[in-house]
Amino acid sequence: MTDHLNRRQFLKSAAIAATAPALLHAAQTPAAIAAAAQTPAAKLPRRPYKPGVEISVIGFASIMLRSPLMDQNQANRAVASAYEHGCNYFDVAPAYGDAQQKLGPALEPYRKNVFLSCKTRMRDAAGAKAELKRSLELLKTDHFDLYQLHATKDPQKDIDAAFMKGGAMETLLEAQKAGVIRYIGFTTHTTESAVPAMNRFDFDSMMFPFNFASIYKGDYGQEMYELAKKKNVTRIAIKSFCRQEWPQGANRGQFRQLWYQPVFDRHEAEMTLRWTMSHEITTTLPPGDQAVSNLAMELALQLKPITPEETEELQALAASLSPLFRAGRVTG
Repeated sequence: MTDHLNRRQFLKSAAIAATAPALLHAAQTPAAIAAAAQTPAAKLPRRPYKPGVEISVIGFASIMLRSPLMDQNQANRAVASAYEHGCNYFDVAPAYGDAQQKLGPALEPYRKNVFLSCKTRMRDAAGAKAELKRSLELLKTDHFDLYQLHATKDPQKDIDAAFMKGGAMETLLEAQKAGVIRYIGFTTHTTESAVPAMNRFDFDSMMFPFNFASIYKGDYGQEMYELAKKKNVTRIAIKSFCRQEWPQGANRGQFRQLWYQPVFDRHEAEMTLRWTMSHEITTTLPPGDQAVSNLAMELALQLKPITPEETEELQALAASLSPLFRAGRVTG
């Protein structure tokens, strides 16, 4: 574990933020930070979300902005650095503490050039409407490019409830008709909710855990992935940089805010990212940790397919791990 959490690796992963020093040391307001960027940085590759819409292969997980992890000035710099490196997919949710309050002003200078995704855990129409309105206000925008039913787990409590008369889908469809929402998606941690969701409605995208250890050892994720491909539901991966459950008594160090052990060894992280993106995945969201996010963006700048030898190495690694997601178990 020590090898994954050492200081040298942390500083190395932060290098992506240091390539635009003006962003990090000049004025603190979002507009001034944007104006201070002088040297174009290397840009993240992009993949199609839908025809005519491309998003960066690494998304910005705005949960990392929440207090006490960052103040507003730090949030402004983190967003500016990600944008300057070609990240145009920003993800946030009301469930992420005060992340919306931080992201709104930080993203304002770039809003017209990015794909902004938000979510709701409300399953009734009135609750979803109120949450949507509040998110629009906090994020200083008049629309969301993607709005999702957040954290669906149970087919009855989450899917049936959202689609019943007076359910959250009434709000989402009305908002889409009014131009307040462009695309409608859902996020899930279970096959039990993902399959009925896709069989019930033509969602534009699914955000779901897609992880080498869960696929190879936990027998989890493949069914959702294959059904989404069959139904042309865009795949957004989360937990790709999850290594495993925290081992009993592990020193969590700088990652104590994460509920699972992340992949942070550079070699493992590179293989993990290349394995994920060698599948038909449009983008992946790193954990809500700036060091891991920076490392993911750095590695994605030179993205290439996984090799058979590296795949075998990941399979062997998976055999030694305790996957966070496993078939038949609800996690998160």
